[in-house]
Amino acid sequence: MSNPDTSFRAPPDTPVAMPRVRSFVGELPLLAFVLAACAGLIVFFTGNSFAQNLLATTFLFAALSTSWNIIGGLGGQFSLGHSVFFAFGAYIAARMHLDLGLSPWLALLPAALVAAAFAMLVSWPVFRLRGPFFAIATMAMTEVVLALAMYFSSITGGAQGLSIPFKAGLHNMIFRDRMSYAILMLCFLAVTLIVMAAVTRSRLGYQLRAVHDNEDTAEAAGIDVLRTKLVGMGISAALTAMGGVFFLMYVRVVDPPSLFSLFDIGVKIALIALIGGIGTIYGPLLGALLVVPLEGMLRAELGGMMPGSNLIVLGFILVLTAMYLRKGIAGTGTDLFARIRGGR
Repeated sequence: MSNPDTSFRAPPDTPVAMPRVRSFVGELPLLAFVLAACAGLIVFFTGNSFAQNLLATTFLFAALSTSWNIIGGLGGQFSLGHSVFFAFGAYIAARMHLDLGLSPWLALLPAALVAAAFAMLVSWPVFRLRGPFFAIATMAMTEVVLALAMYFSSITGGAQGLSIPFKAGLHNMIFRDRMSYAILMLCFLAVTLIVMAAVTRSRLGYQLRAVHDNEDTAEAAGIDVLRTKLVGMGISAALTAMGGVFFLMYVRVVDPPSLFSLFDIGVKIALIALIGGIGTIYGPLLGALLVVPLEGMLRAELGGMMPGSNLIVLGFILVLTAMYLRKGIAGTGTDLFARIRGGR
């Protein structure tokens, strides 16, 4: 008997048999519980500026990692260039605020649209690469845009960076207390989690997972692989750019090296998702709750003794995660819970 022909491609007009799409409404109770627990942390540390600052940073990076998870986790496109979209959001908000006197709230939509358009334009040829070659291409993109940002100092401020004057008020997204920033970052995290849950439970989510598992098989099933990846990248970039706006108004001083930092932004948000559970809804939040406080502690305790030692420890944790928690904290916990239930 001859081997079956595995090169079959479904005609364009052939209806695709997709899995039944489950509404994300069923995810809302758990989502509300998770956000309420995060809000409880803010209330618990009332009056503790250090803890409030740490929570604000944790929620911000949890949101950024969740944004990355849409294309990196669901779609399997391991991007290390999301710092570019992050920087787009920061610089667009800065220029609108400094030059036009507009509220940074008004910069959220333009930043998201510009970042999404740029991401889809650049990704169109880059998506032809797979695996480590795609990751290397995104790293190269980061270095190219960083060089351009340093050259066009009239826009980015060059090496001196840009500074936002302190004018406290909700209109300017600037607050005197750290609790307000923690609440702001939690609201941004809520938006990213809702989008992630909606995408995961949608037709696009199933298509992204199919592309992640096997692009050739997905294409044979009638899925437009390139379009699916471009849409996923556009959504991911838009949310990341919004995070750049919040980051700008949080620190109020930015420069190209800090915004385009490969480890502090590009690698870090991917690392958080990997440790927490890549492709899961709440994995990036779990990863951020572990990595961000741990990184701060290691930097304070080990950074003065030997420069870079905190990064070595984080790398060691990543190796252990890859060896023993391949599905991350969330994925491993889900499997363990399923086994316990199955054993009853």
